Amino acid sequence: MAALAPPVAAIRVAVRRALTGLPGDGPVLVACSGGADSLALAAATAFVAPRLGHAAGLVTVDHGLQDGSAERAEAVAAWAREAGFAPIVVARVEVAGRPGGPEAAAREARYQALTEVARQHEAVAVLTGHTRDDQAETVLLALARGAGPRGLAGMPARRDLSGVPLLRPLLEIGREQTRAACVVLGLQPWQDPHNTDPSYARSRVRADVLPALVRALGPGVLDNLARTARLVAADNAALDELAETALAAARHPEGGLGVPELVDLPPSVRGRVLHTWARELGALPGALSHRHVAALDALVTDWHGQGPADLPGGVRVLRRAGRLSPVASG
Repeated sequence: MAALAPPVAAIRVAVRRALTGLPGDGPVLVACSGGADSLALAAATAFVAPRLGHAAGLVTVDHGLQDGSAERAEAVAAWAREAGFAPIVVARVEVAGRPGGPEAAAREARYQALTEVARQHEAVAVLTGHTRDDQAETVLLALARGAGPRGLAGMPARRDLSGVPLLRPLLEIGREQTRAACVVLGLQPWQDPHNTDPSYARSRVRADVLPALVRALGPGVLDNLARTARLVAADNAALDELAETALAAARHPEGGLGVPELVDLPPSVRGRVLHTWARELGALPGALSHRHVAALDALVTDWHGQGPADLPGGVRVLRRAGRLSPVASG
């Protein structure tokens, strides 16, 4: 018997680790664009999932942003039928009119579609093909934006997608491994032109910045960036746990947050408390930035009678009688 090619073996092992221990016996759904990363993931899932008691399903999202996108989605679905996936869903989404730039709008539409399909089919998890290289790009983009620890933590290997686990099994698998796996398996990946479009920041990082770093610092820089994300994510988890406890302690019986309970918190914990509370009040998550949280923090630590802090979404917060309270805008 021929030995299993190392890239194929590595991806199967990563998928098995991600799927082991999932509760229930529903299907797992692979989000597949037809690119090398998601094709390699899908092929591995088709092998691994049934051996763990789960059907392997596939979802391909047609964003309608390129000529021929519908045909591309149908081609992915046709491959999935031949490969034995079930269920197979082609999800068509509307990107125009959503908030944020085109990348953010497409991402929101895509995850909304994945959530809806997962619920319809009672899936126990949705898998995406983000790799170590994607994680390295994410960390670099976060550094450039000054995003802080949450941004530097990159993409989590697992997060909740409106009640459905979203799994990223390939965050320690390199893009060169997914391409090699496709070659070994005889798969023909689609090359998304958006991935090389210089109008997108991620494309410029992929084409110019990461190769320059590899040339200057060696190939280990990709693993190091991904490792940085894992380490920061672990620190974030600990700080988030402290912030959850601190937020509960700071809640005032008459509403709002008590200033005395906030003022002596470490800044990293207090910032998380204020960020979480701002979202509870209805501040728009995508627009809530460091400067908004800093304005709330100033009401606690630099109080000199200033007026309310304005948060995105028409939320206003003022300090009175020793506590922070939301007030009606206008």
